[in-house]
Amino acid sequence: MKINNIQTQQVYRKNKGFLETIHIDGWLLLGILLLLATSVAIVYSASGGDEAVMTRQIIRIGFALTLMLLFAQIPPNILYIFTPWLFLLGIIMLISVLLFGQIGKGAQRWLDIGPVRFQPSELMKLILPMTVAWLFAHSQYPPSVSRLILGTVLIAFTGSLIVVQPDLGTSLLIGLSGLSVLFFAGLPWKVIFTAIAGVVLSAPIAWHFMHAYQKQRVLTFLTPESDPLGSGYHIIQSKIAIGSGGIDGKGYMGSTQAHLEFLPESTTDFIFSVLAEEFGLLGVIGLLMLYSFVIARGLYIASQAQDNFTRLIAAGFMMTLFVYIFVNIGMVSGLLPVVGLPLPLMSYGGSSLVTLMISFGILMSIHTHKKLLTK
Repeated sequence: MKINNIQTQQVYRKNKGFLETIHIDGWLLLGILLLLATSVAIVYSASGGDEAVMTRQIIRIGFALTLMLLFAQIPPNILYIFTPWLFLLGIIMLISVLLFGQIGKGAQRWLDIGPVRFQPSELMKLILPMTVAWLFAHSQYPPSVSRLILGTVLIAFTGSLIVVQPDLGTSLLIGLSGLSVLFFAGLPWKVIFTAIAGVVLSAPIAWHFMHAYQKQRVLTFLTPESDPLGSGYHIIQSKIAIGSGGIDGKGYMGSTQAHLEFLPESTTDFIFSVLAEEFGLLGVIGLLMLYSFVIARGLYIASQAQDNFTRLIAAGFMMTLFVYIFVNIGMVSGLLPVVGLPLPLMSYGGSSLVTLMISFGILMSIHTHKKLLTK
């Protein structure tokens, strides 16, 4: 039987294409590359034609793509074995941040390890959904109450270590990434509605414990015009940029809000505003279609996964990507409070991009290794 299985795999390797040989899903790769190409173009425009900024972004993209390729080679069963140890390592790093992390912009979120400086919370965007998926890999449907409680405790504990950095926005988003896996694992609707009601009822208590800048963000979201030159400046300028784009935009490199430096953080958190100003509603629709294509392909991979662990990981990653896109676009459009979240695969920077590309590598591994096992 073992010899026959080896022979089957050898025949399959001869018949499959080059991309499948290196465990890359062609359709998913196509969507990612189109988004990354758009990112390079918009970052170049938002930076005012700064070639150094564009070059750094291209280098980061190359590094992230390399990581995606490397993680695509790791079989899902290896990920399953190492997931609890990765979670333990992630918790240790988060505790290390609180003890001797580096402070930047008023928050203690970074670790310096030799020449490398990174945010462990970025890694937890991957590790926490994987850990929750690992917990429910062999659970019955619907899952037991004890397992649901354990999963909730893991999510809450991880989020609490991040919220005290302080980083409320990242804490909430990472918590949602874990909760999305709970949802796909079979979390009952009555529990979901009860949790939503609990959040709403506890809002006054949460307000009391929020930092001053966090309260200001909420107040700015409600009435940005009350302080147009202060806390409301970012969102007002962003809405001006989006609205001035009209149907077809002002043309590439035509973003006056970014080039005249009215729009802060134009290459990072507010890059969507630059795209909307230069390419208008049509450009926004095109971007959303690209995102929809990538998410749909990821959900297809989840539907074809061979076990609960890989199915929950793939679905959880795609739900997390959707939430990040939704929050960023809602933030820059004035529909949600500003939380300092980059637009996935578009904003200038490395940490978020690396995390996303690793998740895509894992998705491709789930899909291509599944094919290998079932041939």
